[in-house]
Amino acid sequence: MLNFYKLIEILVSLQLLVITSMLPVYIPLPFIYKSSNNFEFPITWQIPTIILLTLIFHKKVVFRAFSIYIILGVFILPVFHQGGSIGYLLTPNFGYLLGLYPLIKIIDNLNNKNKINIGNFLKNGFLAIGAMHLTGIFYNFIQIIFYSQFNLFLYNLGKYSLGKIGYHFLMLLPLLLLIKPIERLKRSK
Repeated sequence: MLNFYKLIEILVSLQLLVITSMLPVYIPLPFIYKSSNNFEFPITWQIPTIILLTLIFHKKVVFRAFSIYIILGVFILPVFHQGGSIGYLLTPNFGYLLGLYPLIKIIDNLNNKNKINIGNFLKNGFLAIGAMHLTGIFYNFIQIIFYSQFNLFLYNLGKYSLGKIGYHFLMLLPLLLLIKPIERLKRSK
């Protein structure tokens, strides 16, 4: 049975997931041609947000919020980065969404060890993002076999995994600034 505080945590987590899946990542580059050009990453803030939520809350809370997010995106509203609906199950993107479940599990290991430091965070972060991408690749491979479109596998691998994994690793760096405050917050509980 959910108590009132767990329900609030789930609602806060769900709200952050929906908001961050719609926010692209930009880096302003004002020094190029003395204008306000931006460099756009081909990702959103969703993965860093899930990592942050998993560090703050227990994995059960984040699992529930993420499951509600998946149900919401598949059956009710197009809250995913590139849309939603049942048809989204047929896209390679959905495999990477499913890959967030092992990501949550691996990041939650930091909560179980009570050793949230920079080294452990980076190690688990790289493992978690790698597991997420492997799940997405496996999902893509199953789709390729099912539809007999083997020529799309390398394209999808490059577009959805190899083209984004470096950016996902790079997104761990802003979270490093939050390691010490989260560690203090965990100790004060």
